[in-house]
Amino acid sequence: MKIIGHRGARGLAPENTIAGLQKALKHKVDEIEFDVRVTKDGIPVLHHGQKLRDTSGNHLDLADHSFEELKNHKPDLITLEAALETFATKVPLCIEVKRGEPTQPIAKIIRKYQHNRIFVGSKNQKTLRELHKLLPDVPKIVIEPWSGVKATYRARPLSTKLISMNQRFLWFGFISAMRRRGYELYAYTMNNPKKARRWAKYGLAGVVTDFPDRF
Repeated sequence: MKIIGHRGARGLAPENTIAGLQKALKHKVDEIEFDVRVTKDGIPVLHHGQKLRDTSGNHLDLADHSFEELKNHKPDLITLEAALETFATKVPLCIEVKRGEPTQPIAKIIRKYQHNRIFVGSKNQKTLRELHKLLPDVPKIVIEPWSGVKATYRARPLSTKLISMNQRFLWFGFISAMRRRGYELYAYTMNNPKKARRWAKYGLAGVVTDFPDRF
């Protein structure tokens, strides 16, 4: 069973930052997952939400501000290129592209590093289809919040067997059935090692966790 650091190791260090990714590496994760959005000036950065909240309580929409403007408000904001330059040769990386983000600038950066172990995923099918067209040789991960039927339906046109689902909607019978069908199923966000080990016996391929130290 693979252990995948969620947004680096968000339970142990600031999420989607160099420090967070380094913390995940310290705990010997098998892979690291992080989120990507694009700034007003077309620079892909590691960030989860559409808006950045600074220490003064200001909320800035990433799509309305340049990278330099945003970095003035969040000094540990990093670019996708910096993350790949630092970590792509050290551990496989799972890049979640958020719904509605422009895929061209993201694909342009990933293309430089695709000889490394890089995966791209999204909860949004339109985004995944665009990435599949732009990066045909990069493995795709279908991220599906709740429906196994929808997950497999989404996976087929992308020629992928990699699916990540919300652990609240998983159970041992479903996990076992997915394994028999040849799917590689991951659970997010899984912070309970005992449950993870129990599910691994039925074929769970891996967990995305905030606390890799627990595993």
